[in-house]
Amino acid sequence: MKTDKREKTDLSEIAPPRRGRKTREITIAGIPISPGVAIGSLFDTSEEPTVAPRRAIDAAQVEAEKARLAAAVSASRKQVSKLKARLSVLPEEAQEELEPLLDAYVMMLGESRLLRGARRRMAEELLSAETAVGDEAEAIAAAILAAKDDDKAGLKRRAGEVREIARRLTRNLTATPFRSLKNVPQGAILIAEELTPADAALLDPTRIAGVATEEGGADGHTAIMLRALGIPSVLGATGLTEAARRGDEAVLDGAAGTIVLRPGAVALQAGRASLAAYAKEKTRLAKLRRLPSVTVDAEEVELQANLEIPAELPLIAQAGAQGIGLLRTEFLFMNREDLPDEDAQFEAYSQIVGPMAGDVVTIRVLDWGGEKDIEALAEGIVPYHSGPNPALGLRGIRMLLKRPELLEAQFAAILRVAVLGPVRILLPMVTVPAEVAQAREIFERVVRRLRRRGVALPEKLPPLGAMIETPGAALAADAIALEADFFAIGTNDLAMYTLAVDRAETEVAHLYDPLHPAVLRLVQFATEAALRLRMPVSVCGEMAGNPRLVPLLLGLGIRTLSMNASAIPRVKQVVRTLKIDDCARFARRVMEQGDPRRIQELVMEFTDGAPHP
Repeated sequence: MKTDKREKTDLSEIAPPRRGRKTREITIAGIPISPGVAIGSLFDTSEEPTVAPRRAIDAAQVEAEKARLAAAVSASRKQVSKLKARLSVLPEEAQEELEPLLDAYVMMLGESRLLRGARRRMAEELLSAETAVGDEAEAIAAAILAAKDDDKAGLKRRAGEVREIARRLTRNLTATPFRSLKNVPQGAILIAEELTPADAALLDPTRIAGVATEEGGADGHTAIMLRALGIPSVLGATGLTEAARRGDEAVLDGAAGTIVLRPGAVALQAGRASLAAYAKEKTRLAKLRRLPSVTVDAEEVELQANLEIPAELPLIAQAGAQGIGLLRTEFLFMNREDLPDEDAQFEAYSQIVGPMAGDVVTIRVLDWGGEKDIEALAEGIVPYHSGPNPALGLRGIRMLLKRPELLEAQFAAILRVAVLGPVRILLPMVTVPAEVAQAREIFERVVRRLRRRGVALPEKLPPLGAMIETPGAALAADAIALEADFFAIGTNDLAMYTLAVDRAETEVAHLYDPLHPAVLRLVQFATEAALRLRMPVSVCGEMAGNPRLVPLLLGLGIRTLSMNASAIPRVKQVVRTLKIDDCARFARRVMEQGDPRRIQELVMEFTDGAPHP
């Protein structure tokens, strides 16, 4: 104990407390990022702020400023290369998370929109290199964030990538040193205003007990990295660095999203109990991962994962998913000035299908419309239709059929990768059977062309499915089922289009309700249309990952659910407590209701009364 006190005294001398700072217990709430409990001393790590005031230049200085920028780009590329070299010492999950991100950084340090724009600003607006880089990065980030896209988390990630490269360039331009994490003590809880993904890559999970920051969110690359490293973490803890003091003891709960500074005896005891409970829960869920996803009466329920970006692949492996039920391919088209060709797409899909080791991968072809941000679109390579309401415009399969060469390149890449493992092809925004029929004609044309080229194709070609995400598609499901090989019901968009509610609009967000009787009847109609033809049907919206809604979906006849990887263990836990007959009776009772509030009550009553493993 004396040693601990002496260590605290030393640390306090290094970073003495500010005047008037209280030493009483304080609990700060943030965003839960990576589950787990950490008890240890705080170690604050700050990064020297970059001083880069706006600066104009003379025309005679333009070439010199361009040379400075080129030197900063060269230094940044070397730094990213060193980070890539460090990948081998990180856990496999963290390696697979960080590598695609570093590849994106390398691309942005090439002939990217960011650097072209910065050089243009230097020449035309007579700005210094750091000012031009900052202005161009913010312009790109603002354009990305302004896009009308349901995937707000993805937009923030892309904007963050641009800003991070600009930050790195600016620090190199101003010779400002980067954060050092070499001296973090064993078992410490690391606190900071903000951590970048590159910072997270330098963390040693065997030394650091936990991480807490003032800035950051649940969907950013830093959050994904921390989850991959398995470090209990809380981000977005406002007021943390002001209230904390290096050497203070703290209790961090990554699942609750809290950090208790200078805990008293009661809080410390509760923290230790939580630590023991988490260890027990982790062991139990690890065992659950190896158990089959079957109901009590031996009905198999297939639990698959949705994949937004390849960086999430390690999380899918950890969750024990039975394949990928929805691979969104938009990531291939982001942050680039041209369109990925067949070979580039094949390479990207290979890095996903190969590691899935025989589990099916459902690849949704490009779902793009006027509301999404893509530089190639602005250049006129892709038809651009912003319109007053892009959600009702030229998007999804509509756009692909208007520009079939886009669909042909994607079909060709998917067909080639199908020799590496089972894949399925999903068509977005289908509303009429003719759209599936036209897509199939293009698909068969691509097959014939590849065979003439002597390209190896699987003996059984990938099935072609339709995404049911509009009322029109659900109500025409009987006819669409005659053209498609499988259905994937996207309940997020289905609820939005059915209720005429944009969840991102504050004024009407409260009206968004996937348990609205109209939404449930459309899900039921589409499911029954598929089941009558013995055609596979799945749900891949947020409903699939909600453990409370699993009994209802099973009762409606759904046997395949695709969700965020993190939701799979909890959903499996519920599946293993259910009986299909009970679910069917419950679903019939729900479908008799006309009041969403009553449906919500029934769902709560059923799940609260269900047995727990």
